[in-house]
Amino acid sequence: MIFASDNWAGAHPNIAAGLSAHASGYDPAYGDGALDRAVAQRFNEIFEREVAVFFVATGSAANSLALASLARPGGITFCHREAHILEDECGAPEYLTGGARLRAVDGRLGKMDPGELKATINHFVPDFVHAGQPMAVSITQATEVGTLYGLDEIAAISSIAREYGLPLHMDGARFANALVALDATPAEMTWKRGVDIVSFGGTKNGCWCAEAVVLFDTGRARDFSFIRKRAAQLFSKSRFIAAQFDAYFRDGLWLETARHANAMTSRLAARVEASSRVRVAWEPQANELFAIMSKDLAERLTAAGAVFHPWNTPHGYAGAIGDDETICRFVTSFATTAEDVDRFGELIA
Repeated sequence: MIFASDNWAGAHPNIAAGLSAHASGYDPAYGDGALDRAVAQRFNEIFEREVAVFFVATGSAANSLALASLARPGGITFCHREAHILEDECGAPEYLTGGARLRAVDGRLGKMDPGELKATINHFVPDFVHAGQPMAVSITQATEVGTLYGLDEIAAISSIAREYGLPLHMDGARFANALVALDATPAEMTWKRGVDIVSFGGTKNGCWCAEAVVLFDTGRARDFSFIRKRAAQLFSKSRFIAAQFDAYFRDGLWLETARHANAMTSRLAARVEASSRVRVAWEPQANELFAIMSKDLAERLTAAGAVFHPWNTPHGYAGAIGDDETICRFVTSFATTAEDVDRFGELIA
């Protein structure tokens, strides 16, 4: 009953097979091979336009280098107060952007409030050098608390970013989970709603180690090549990331694995809602469930073999949590089984 993180899951067998299939022989290095080019073309097809794709090792690298490509002197990126780039990347965005800062924006349950975003940007008076200058806006899809920006909400954030001449970045570590939950296309969830650059994650959804930065402004590609190399993220044998994405996209596997993970969270939510000892904190929208239970029950469930994490109460949560209670996060993945969920359901019944 492993609900700790989708990062705990292994690799999907099809992706492992894809790696094995390309393990022998020779291929040009540093992204110049036939497979790299084929996968780049696949990204074009998925996003319904020409894009520039750069493979990197981790989501932190993708986010940090995406922001580095947008950096301005004294630059400030606006993100939700609990965004992953702000809370969980050990200062990597600031480090790899050469000292650009992250500015927290309020909003309920993981999502920036457009009005708060505008007010926070307005705090920075143009040409007032002491405060620095705005350089970008970043949203997380799905958010750190499992909620989603709807297509109209993305457009609303983008509209404000455009008003101030700021590019919009999307942290898509769980891109596929959000996509299938919204029943949207990649184009609809990104550039058609004003997103300029995406951190495209595959690792959480069945890959071994496959992340990418997707640029919709291909004119930025030349500089990004140097940014990636300088950050030691240019793989010599990049075909092994390409091989993962090749298998990931083949026959819609990436959407299938995301749908399964989301379905397992829905199944888990149903078991929680049927329990008198645990309650859903807010409606899950992708593959993360947050539940409230007594601290004593959390300890007993852990002792019984369930693995999950206590979580801080997010900004804007209006529900009541007792002194003896805790919020816990449960994450499902392509590897989660109905049996895992039902066994946990029996423990809380």
